[in-house]
Amino acid sequence: MKKSKGKDTEAKLLTETELELMTIIWRLGEGSVSDVLEQLPKERNLAYTSVSTILRILEQKHILKARKEGRGHVYIPQIRKTDYEAKTVRHVVERVFNGTPVALVRQLLDSVELNEADLKELKGLINKAGERK
Repeated sequence: MKKSKGKDTEAKLLTETELELMTIIWRLGEGSVSDVLEQLPKERNLAYTSVSTILRILEQKHILKARKEGRGHVYIPQIRKTDYEAKTVRHVVERVFNGTPVALVRQLLDSVELNEADLKELKGLINKAGERK
């Protein structure tokens, strides 16, 4: 699995459905169209052909790599979930919060109810980040 750098980092974010399918592939490690369909919630009515098309699009975007297996393909992530998360956060900070990470954190604290354990963990992460500087 390669780390996202350079041009890949500038690529557009995944669509909602692409992200839904990628989340399944990341969780499985790799998977076929049938594997992905099995993991979708029962109320999620995506046809086999739709899932197949989206996975091929993700392959064309170099997010997945396909390995021929029997009559089908097994799809393997080419970007780690943590790398995609980092890319998404950088995008949100730049585009939504005008390049100001503190504004993102302020909005998170104002918008999401955090329990004591979450706050303690955040304080620890902030302290750890301060020690690296």
